[in-house]
Amino acid sequence: MTGFQGDGIHLSAPELIALKPRCNALSLPMHSPAASSLAGAYRSRFRGRGVDYVESRHYLPGDDIRNMDWRVTARTGKAHTKIFQEERERPVLVVVDASPSLYFGTRTRLKSVAAGQLAAAVAWAAVRRGDRIGAFLFTSDDHRELRPTGGRRGAMRVIQGLVDWLNPETAQQGQKPLSVSLERVRHAVRPGSLVLIISDFFNLDEQCHRHLSRLRQHNDVIGCQVMDPAEEFLPAGRFPISDGDNSAMLDTHQEQSRRQFDRMSSEHGEIPRRMFHRHKCGWMVLKTSDDPVEVLGRELRLLVGRRG
Repeated sequence: MTGFQGDGIHLSAPELIALKPRCNALSLPMHSPAASSLAGAYRSRFRGRGVDYVESRHYLPGDDIRNMDWRVTARTGKAHTKIFQEERERPVLVVVDASPSLYFGTRTRLKSVAAGQLAAAVAWAAVRRGDRIGAFLFTSDDHRELRPTGGRRGAMRVIQGLVDWLNPETAQQGQKPLSVSLERVRHAVRPGSLVLIISDFFNLDEQCHRHLSRLRQHNDVIGCQVMDPAEEFLPAGRFPISDGDNSAMLDTHQEQSRRQFDRMSSEHGEIPRRMFHRHKCGWMVLKTSDDPVEVLGRELRLLVGRRG
């Protein structure tokens, strides 16, 4: 990486701002170009709130109540909502799951720093394409929502939010199921958005299937798993480990311990990947030893290529 670099433990605004020039060439997944350059960068294949009425369908949880088709609702006795085709800027949302396990790293940077750098790169790529960028930031018992905003102002709001939120000194203990966060996102996101979910996915649960499926119905979704190399492979030795409250000694000389660790490591990578693929979502993995901008660029090219 070039430009201003942080200490790998704390995120700083200067290091995230310094990523901007390197993100100009990033290409976020997009749809057919708009017929008019004045209407926005994309014509959405998703049916959201816009200018041209398409049809009415049954109301779904999370639909905008302002689009209710009261005439059809009264005639059928079942709630219906109006569907529109629109040309507009596309909202891009980075969902950052700042669970306690994110504050870990043995190579180059903490997972929290890698996650923040990845989110900032997405923000710069979005505003470069004329999209609006927003964020949902979650901890074990709190959340913060940054509504999508266009231009440099939108990117800077997200960057400041990341710096404030991903702070190891104020990290909260406890673990909340990821499904709780996804449910909030599902009810708040505008149809036609691009949603990137950045997490280490240690708090994945079965309820995530339902929320991912609903979220994917009207949006593009990409899962981004942040991992440290030590979570995939441990050398033989004795290692002190702690969850912040309790401590123990892990002896990886023992074959049983190594087999158990290898099994857990394999499941940790495969279970979320299979879940996202099942719901036709994109998927990428970022390691703390990787360059986030390079990984994002490579994975987005592969994703766009598969769609093409």
